Amino acid sequence: MNVDQVRKKVDGLDRRILELLNQRAEASKAIGKIKLKEGQGVYAPHREKEVLERLKKLNKGPLTREAIEAIYREIMSFSISLEKKVSIAYLGPAVTYTHQAAQKKFGSSVEYNPCSSISDVFSDVERERCDYGVVPVENSTEGAVNHTLDMFIDSELKMYAEIFLPIHHHLLSIGNPLKSVVKVYSNPQVFGQCRLWLESNLRNADLIDTASTSEAAQIVANNTNHEGLACIASVMAARVYGLKTLASSIEDNPNNTTRFLVISRHEAKPTRADKTSLVFEIKDRAGALHDILVPFKQAGINLTKIESRPSKKKVWSYFFFVDFEGHYQTPRISQALEKLRSHCTFFKVLGSYPRAEG
Repeated sequence: MNVDQVRKKVDGLDRRILELLNQRAEASKAIGKIKLKEGQGVYAPHREKEVLERLKKLNKGPLTREAIEAIYREIMSFSISLEKKVSIAYLGPAVTYTHQAAQKKFGSSVEYNPCSSISDVFSDVERERCDYGVVPVENSTEGAVNHTLDMFIDSELKMYAEIFLPIHHHLLSIGNPLKSVVKVYSNPQVFGQCRLWLESNLRNADLIDTASTSEAAQIVANNTNHEGLACIASVMAARVYGLKTLASSIEDNPNNTTRFLVISRHEAKPTRADKTSLVFEIKDRAGALHDILVPFKQAGINLTKIESRPSKKKVWSYFFFVDFEGHYQTPRISQALEKLRSHCTFFKVLGSYPRAEG
């Protein structure tokens, strides 16, 4: 078989794929009408997980698992857009890591609304200006994003899905040599993730905080006197703002990863691989922390994270944020949570959602 014959075969396959994709799109439109009639959200993370896991099991190659997910991310993104116009609020401006995480989850067929703060992301979703929001919640090097955790105390929004994004930081400038850099702009969390590199290579440079890496890139790109200015941001930011790379992958941990959350007015339905997040405040007495851990152990619940934050209500009072495996509606787990609630002065389930790979 020669090249032309193989190409003819590919043309035929493309024709069949196109027909099937359009049939799938029609089915998605029908599902969308039913969802809107019943008042359901258009994005269903439990269904997304179900589809991707089934396809990965059916796949016999040579397509990789990653390729399957990338292809179907766009197919599902377009399917969502057929159901209704969908907007996603994220911590902006464009090409922040949060923006990249949002695109990884929702694809290119939805609208993205940049927000200047995490509070604004919550507000846009709460006031129904956007359907969903994406916010950072923790980094593998620097730990929790406290502003995000604090927002969940009073907000009625739910954690709806999670996204893991590998993070690689680059020192960017308009073209100045590394030795001329005297000011570096970036987000405070990013400085923490690049601490060792900065101490070794730019010990005397001023580190100037910005709300996001994209804002840092904008400042460097738009400053009329570029001499001595640099920023730490992503490769995508370099492309968008016309900056050059002075040093690549300067993060201290090569496995540096940030976890993001999709926030929603709806609750996610159970799957066979879920995670639950909750926050509580315990009664101030001896043994209280031990007592709240007992129900988890008795029910065989695997805790994946426990984090404390000052409650800001009274001195030495703390909120505890806990993640564990499973969905809160599972009888075994719901019974354990009722026992836990009896030891708390404040208790709130922040959401159960499909566990992401990462």
